[in-house]
Amino acid sequence: MSGLNRLSATAAARKLATREISAVALLEDCLARIAAREPVVHAWTFLDPEAARRRARELDAQGPAGLLHGIPIAVKDLFDTCAMPSSYGSPIYAGHRPAADASSVALARAAGAIVVGKTVTTEFATFHPGPTCNPHNPLHTPGGSSSGSAAAVADWMVPLAFGTQTAGSIVRPAAYCGVVGYKPTFGTVNRVGVKMISDTLDTIGALARTVPDVALFVAALTDRPELLIERPLRRPPRVGLCRTQQWDHAQPGTVTAFEQAARSLDKAGASVREIAVVRTPRPSRQAQRRNDRHDRRGPRGIAGALRRRPDIGAKKSFGAGSSLRRRRRPACTEHRGRGAAGDCSDRRSAVQSDVDAAARTLHPFAVRDRAAGIAGRHYDRRTDRR
Repeated sequence: MSGLNRLSATAAARKLATREISAVALLEDCLARIAAREPVVHAWTFLDPEAARRRARELDAQGPAGLLHGIPIAVKDLFDTCAMPSSYGSPIYAGHRPAADASSVALARAAGAIVVGKTVTTEFATFHPGPTCNPHNPLHTPGGSSSGSAAAVADWMVPLAFGTQTAGSIVRPAAYCGVVGYKPTFGTVNRVGVKMISDTLDTIGALARTVPDVALFVAALTDRPELLIERPLRRPPRVGLCRTQQWDHAQPGTVTAFEQAARSLDKAGASVREIAVVRTPRPSRQAQRRNDRHDRRGPRGIAGALRRRPDIGAKKSFGAGSSLRRRRRPACTEHRGRGAAGDCSDRRSAVQSDVDAAARTLHPFAVRDRAAGIAGRHYDRRTDRR
């Protein structure tokens, strides 16, 4: 083994593009590392070395296929793969063979990636863990749910791996295993063919050993070359240290790790500074009761307040109705037979206009949703009630 498995994905991609190394040579180093360390780490649920070798030979025989040309990758066992079993970390789906690849896996293949195998996930990406160990200490957890992906990348088995996150399933194992976990903006990478946990939260991301590597991976999956990090930063990165309102509850180990990270970043040349947390004062009980009272009033309460403050209605004009006094108006022809409660929509609109204007005068927060106010409902002019 010549150590090609320790190349970053971006470095390997450049060498592959210039034919400095071959896809077969890179893959063989990765497979050798897997064979040596898998009995300890247990990162994989399925491996197909022969299929990976065939793919590598095909790629070496052709021109560049895309941004991931010749890069070995791992696929979390939450993704559908037609050529490999997809059990979603559960014995319920043992041996399950989907009819097609997940769209993200298909996109990676189209960009030239070599799928080495499937990595361990917690059952259905929830709480029941798999057998994966932390590659830095087999007695420790690698974190979940993207356990196998983080461990495989951290142990130099592959340079890139798929992960998914509903709450912390990318960033947690990345932190535990000491790699880069990238959870993109929700919906950045297509989720079709990935076992769903939460439709509003599930996000596909990447695990790698460097930030440019995860940028390369997501750029290939989304066809967004602007995400690539191809040159060093022109100025040192700015890093903010934010001790939240819960900082007093942090354990000593967390505080030590946090401060050590700050020192390391500063030593590496980053601009590190403290970020002050603005503590929003809570309203007094008296102010809270006053706000609650206005919230309960709504438009109906404002009408009553106007009756108690006739000076407001006398001094100001509030739209088409000019006041909220009870005035006899002949019912429109359409509602003549329905009595006082059958006022037409024009009258309701005029009353609503009066109420909204008065509400803005008395309290700006008392204007409620028009759909929940007088508009659209019959207004009883005998009692000023809806």
